[in-house]
Amino acid sequence: MQVSVETTSGLERKMTVSIPAENIDTESQKRLQQLARNVKLNGFRPGKVPFKVVKKRFGDSVRQEVIGELMQQYFYQAIVQEKVTPAGMPSVEPTKNEEGQDVEFVATFEVYPDVEPQSMKDVTIEQLTAEVTDEDLNDMLDTLRDQRATWTEVKRKAKEGDQVVIDFVGTMNGEEFAGGKAENHKLELGSGSMIPGFEDQLVDSKAGDDVEIKVTFPEDYQAEELAGKEAIFNTKVHSVNKKELPKVGELAEALGVEDGNINKMKEDVKANMQRELKNALTAKTKQQVMDALLEKHEVDVPKSAIDSEIENMKQQMIRQYGGNEDMAANLPGSMFEDQATRRVKLGLIIGGIIKAKEFKADDEAINNQLNEMASVYEQPEEVINWYKEDKSRLSQIEQLVLEQKVVDSVLAEASIDQKETTFKDVMNQEKG
Repeated sequence: MQVSVETTSGLERKMTVSIPAENIDTESQKRLQQLARNVKLNGFRPGKVPFKVVKKRFGDSVRQEVIGELMQQYFYQAIVQEKVTPAGMPSVEPTKNEEGQDVEFVATFEVYPDVEPQSMKDVTIEQLTAEVTDEDLNDMLDTLRDQRATWTEVKRKAKEGDQVVIDFVGTMNGEEFAGGKAENHKLELGSGSMIPGFEDQLVDSKAGDDVEIKVTFPEDYQAEELAGKEAIFNTKVHSVNKKELPKVGELAEALGVEDGNINKMKEDVKANMQRELKNALTAKTKQQVMDALLEKHEVDVPKSAIDSEIENMKQQMIRQYGGNEDMAANLPGSMFEDQATRRVKLGLIIGGIIKAKEFKADDEAINNQLNEMASVYEQPEEVINWYKEDKSRLSQIEQLVLEQKVVDSVLAEASIDQKETTFKDVMNQEKG
């Protein structure tokens, strides 16, 4: 097969391929003969149309159909022969296409760059360490109790920590505005869920009160048309409710601890906190490693790969928040471009390191990863089997294992600066 490959610029390649006329003619002839046996034309009995008539009527279209299929076939044979890996779909165009002669076509495409792993010896990775203290555990138990609180109506003035059930209508210069109205809204005073000053003005109110609340929207408020402006909320208080927290023993039962054993509950909650802390610390270390890899490696990124990743991110957003294909088409690619570029770059760098260091996802490492992931579920064996029964799902685990090998190799080479921190600081950063 006659093939030539030209580097036009950066990662772009132009591949010229020839298709022998004999191959085109042979396949075209075969299809026309098949067509002659089945085609129906006025004036001829089925299967009795002369071959010359069939060729005159359908010859050009059949030939173009054959050329289209052979171009695809020869392109894939050519990239195997030349050992190039396209980063996306090629742009294919015939340059010579005359009957009875070889057809020549040009395929233009981008290739993935070769990535040479760089030394990480001069890199410093900050590795945070933390423990779950008794204070952290007690705070978590308080949070869990608070999440399961009930509310009881009281006949008194509201104070911070109470819940008020209210109707309100917001106005600016006497005019209502979008999003400024609600009925039977449940608001915990002191929660900070409303704009600054709103909740404070409901302290000391009671059921039946009409309260005029005057506030100023923050300058950085998300709705630009409201930012920095004054508003009045005419508010009706329907009820004042007091928070009732479950007892610790009741919390244990609610969490499914057998016999409501408080000590067992504390052990379980602490174990979960320790697992969350470990995962968060591991993620922070991995993030620093990834940042360091990006900084140390200059990589040209195929635009086609970025475009493909942008489409993947659009589809991921639609699956997460609900939507349809029309929504994907209307999402601007620019909002995903930076993150998509980062992902593709990291994928190329990690792939280059895996290839250069000949890392393999061995069975033991895969099983360890699966066991760790499945341990948070009630039926871990079912989760493990779910991954193992599907090759695409299992390949995700293999990729995680390989990524971790890359991270470990960087940590082994780089300098480590360990710093102590707290459970609260780590988890608050995770939320942020």
